[in-house]
Amino acid sequence: MTSIAVIGPGAIGGALAAWLAQGSGFDITLCARTPLGDLRVETPSDGTITASPLVLTDPASAKPVDWVLVCTKTYDVDSIKPWLDHLVGSQTRVAIVQNGVEHVKLFAHLVAPERIVPVMINLPAARTAPGRIVQHREGVIAVPAGRDGEDFVALFAKTKIRAVADPDFVSQIWVKLAGNCAAIVPSLTLRATGPVWGEGLEAIVRGLVEECAAVGRAEGAQIPSSIVEEVLERFRTMPEGASGGSLHADRLAGNPMEIDARNGVIVRLGRQRGIPTPMNALLVTLLGASGSPWVTA
Repeated sequence: MTSIAVIGPGAIGGALAAWLAQGSGFDITLCARTPLGDLRVETPSDGTITASPLVLTDPASAKPVDWVLVCTKTYDVDSIKPWLDHLVGSQTRVAIVQNGVEHVKLFAHLVAPERIVPVMINLPAARTAPGRIVQHREGVIAVPAGRDGEDFVALFAKTKIRAVADPDFVSQIWVKLAGNCAAIVPSLTLRATGPVWGEGLEAIVRGLVEECAAVGRAEGAQIPSSIVEEVLERFRTMPEGASGGSLHADRLAGNPMEIDARNGVIVRLGRQRGIPTPMNALLVTLLGASGSPWVTA
């Protein structure tokens, strides 16, 4: 039986664990800070799915598994070292299911890079209470092509999450970032963009995405020019009350925000490549100055 440990049973980790539990042949463990009961996920097509995996709150009680799925925030990397110390054995592979484009770099000091499988995930979901999750759309996962990637994809064969091993994984993660980097705007203003849309706001969103695309292309990604207009249309029509995603939700909750993984990385890599990123740099600075908690790399 394949053993899988999920570190971080929030919206993404909880949803993945619940979907994996729908099949047979998996022994699933949740690694959490505090105890929780069963998992209940409201899905867009299968109603409510449930699971009752083993829940551990003490890393010392964990044993090596076949797969570790890291579903924590990017700023929590070092805090999960005790879990990795007990979960990673001689054959363990570690899937990093996080935002951003630096999956391997962030964990290379904790896990041998050849054990790491970076994961791009697009699974809009929200946690309403411990173990209670609402999934808004069907999930999509991409990993690098190769044996490890194909083995990871096989884990989801009996789920409604579409997983692929892509030889151009770099493009996958940068296209996602280009689509998400403008979420810093509603996270800063605490208001949906549609009702206040105008030329000035359009210029800001356009600048954010164009800068991201330029840096991504310099990093080797293939990013279609259409991504800019797609993001503009989405933000132009964002209705009042709509969330700006996890960044927005974290700010409202007073939680640390993944600013560095979402926008700071564009500024940092742009600087290394000699590509100006003034719009991203400006909004990162403003959001940092707002007094909201956030963490730099």
